[in-house]
Amino acid sequence: MRSHALASATLVALLLASRCGGESGGDARECRADGGASALSTCLVATQAPDHYIEQSSIYFDTLDSSVSPFVQPDYSELVARWEWPPWLLLTGFTEKNMIVTDVLLKLFPTDIAARDCRFFPEQPFGRCRVVFDYSGLPCPIYEEFTFNDAGEMTFIEAWTDAPGWLPTDDPSDPWAEGARVHRLSTKVPGLGNASGRIDLDAPWMEAAASADADVAEFLRRARDPLRSWLAATLAAPPDFTEQGCAPPGPPSSAARLRPDGRSSAGVDHAR
Repeated sequence: MRSHALASATLVALLLASRCGGESGGDARECRADGGASALSTCLVATQAPDHYIEQSSIYFDTLDSSVSPFVQPDYSELVARWEWPPWLLLTGFTEKNMIVTDVLLKLFPTDIAARDCRFFPEQPFGRCRVVFDYSGLPCPIYEEFTFNDAGEMTFIEAWTDAPGWLPTDDPSDPWAEGARVHRLSTKVPGLGNASGRIDLDAPWMEAAASADADVAEFLRRARDPLRSWLAATLAAPPDFTEQGCAPPGPPSSAARLRPDGRSSAGVDHAR
């Protein structure tokens, strides 16, 4: 599942240099800054067939389905990250090793994927899905997006509760978050747009992005100590956090989406 040719990635990197700022909409100067190391995900163009992104996005949910073998895994990149917006727990996975271990452990909680609709989009995030988890009879609708690098590996996973007011856009006519009024983190994290999609938590351009954007700053804070931040958020979650996450009581306030001090008002990893 992780056998992508390095030669293909090299060729794609050359194509990226000539196409940057074209179809994907990334600014050419930003895409080439720092030799492309700090590029945003929108600098990349799809290098695989559309079915690849659909299949990989769908396989991700197989890792959370109790009936599927734990050996089934998508093509994660080495520094893949998972960010789940409130009422969930924000950073709930970081690095390939952490994601694989977490995926296996989560299969201990009875979970079925009752419905899924995964699609390809020509601009990042290339994979986007609407799914319904079934937690022992509790339906949990989720909208999830997947960012990929040139090798077709998953670099960033971003999830929202699929309910009015909790999605990346409030526009009901934009069910797949393709419009201008979309609030997502994946397109703001520098480094996800270089050929490997590899981020650098200590790079000056990451610090600069964090200084300019509260969402990036919160991601950086948590990614530097992911286990501690996840444990703190889990311990602070209410007893009925799963129920609240699957069926939030009304639309969120601006504070509920993300607080500057890094504390979410409620929530937990939806893959629980």
